[in-house]
Amino acid sequence: MARSWPRPPAVVVLAAGQGTRMKSSMAKVLHPVGGRPMGARLLEELAALEPARIIVVVGYQAEAVRAALGAGTSGGVSSGASCGTGGGPGGGLSFVVQEEQRGTGHAVLAAADELSGHDGPVVVVNGDLPLLGQDEVAELIDVWQESGAAAVLLTVEVEDPSRLGRIVRDERGRVARIVEAADATPRELGISEINAGAYCFTPGPLFDALRRVKPSRDKGEYYLVDVVDLLVRDGQKVLGVRGRRPERLLSVNSRAELAAAEAALRRLTLERLMAGGVTVIDPATTLVEPEVQAAPDVTIGPFTIIRGRSRLLEGCEVGPGAVLINTTVGRGARVVASYIEDSIIGDEATVGPYSHLRPNTTLEPKVRVGNFAELKNSIIKRGAKVSHHSYIGDTDVGEKVNIGAGTVTVNYDGAKKHRTVIGDGAFIGCNANLIAPVTVGEGAYVAAGSTITDAVPGGALGVARARQENKPGWVERRRQRLEAERRLAEKRVSEERPPEKRPSK
Repeated sequence: MARSWPRPPAVVVLAAGQGTRMKSSMAKVLHPVGGRPMGARLLEELAALEPARIIVVVGYQAEAVRAALGAGTSGGVSSGASCGTGGGPGGGLSFVVQEEQRGTGHAVLAAADELSGHDGPVVVVNGDLPLLGQDEVAELIDVWQESGAAAVLLTVEVEDPSRLGRIVRDERGRVARIVEAADATPRELGISEINAGAYCFTPGPLFDALRRVKPSRDKGEYYLVDVVDLLVRDGQKVLGVRGRRPERLLSVNSRAELAAAEAALRRLTLERLMAGGVTVIDPATTLVEPEVQAAPDVTIGPFTIIRGRSRLLEGCEVGPGAVLINTTVGRGARVVASYIEDSIIGDEATVGPYSHLRPNTTLEPKVRVGNFAELKNSIIKRGAKVSHHSYIGDTDVGEKVNIGAGTVTVNYDGAKKHRTVIGDGAFIGCNANLIAPVTVGEGAYVAAGSTITDAVPGGALGVARARQENKPGWVERRRQRLEAERRLAEKRVSEERPPEKRPSK
């Protein structure tokens, strides 16, 4: 939801690092959480605030990060600026390159030119906060607006801060400094409040302090957290806002933390769906991505995965053991233990178990798809039945058609795909092959076991199979022939074997 502030914020997202603890050749912000790059998920939340602009600082794999984050952002901020360029206030989404990754403070300085002339708040967010919501950032900005502080930090209470920097507050509750674990006293090590990695700054004091930050002794890097100490020494007000939803403030720096963020997002998504009237039988074994929409009275069974922009309409049942990707399931429809991608399932249709619907498959209302059936790029009209062990590809199936078990629409000739058309009310017998391009007319029958290469007119019976011939005594003659061949082979081996030598006395 868009917010209204007297001076709209500019947002700087720090996405230049490799993330060495991830042990990956891929930039950290590109690792997916909930099916999307974590950086893209964060940008969408920030864009919903409709800031004056968003500046993403990139470095490691800059082009890949720009491509993924630029393409994956929607909302109030548009994408389009080239790497290293921007467009002034209201310029949308832009990217600047931190040529050398010399710390978070150095990364913010890389965005200084882009922020020239901006007099509103500057929000700085670490790019590894995939679950950070717009509400948390809006609260930072609200506190900054009301307090006149030079900086407002988002903090979070954690059970085990271990090596993380602690937030030390003064007697008025303001932030006095951020102390690293290695430098902390025993009392400070007992503090459980840490820096979450999101800030709101007044631009003048921010960049003045950044230019005075000293490089660290161990790595020679310039850290943004050192700005806090400098601002406090300058007599500036620095405040900390404790996050009300700690699960939204999970930072991802390792594979274990990536899994924790994934689990938290899955839990938040299922809680939202259940609050909206969806029954999730076993949340522990159910994965639903955040972009999925589900209406009241939907039931999701155990061991079910629903990804992308899938839509579940009222009263449908999905699972157990179903996988849906970018698929719409109609009212009262049922999907059991099947894999379905980029398809539409109509009202009161049934699929499965063990069916596979590949992209561009549409099932109209009351269609039945049986077990071990595969469909692809096909339209199955109202009331039709596709029985078990069938393959229907590139096919238009009419209303109330019956497709017998083992039917194959042979759509590929080795170079091109061809389409099959089956008219309303047709009956296709078991183990039939329909060699596309071919048409079966309305009300026509195709005899079981037929291979159809020419059109079957409406109301006709298509039969295409060899005439049966029975050969009496064939089995016994075959047995005798095989036995004779076996004896002949044994005799040859015996004749070719050298005689055994008797031992000399």
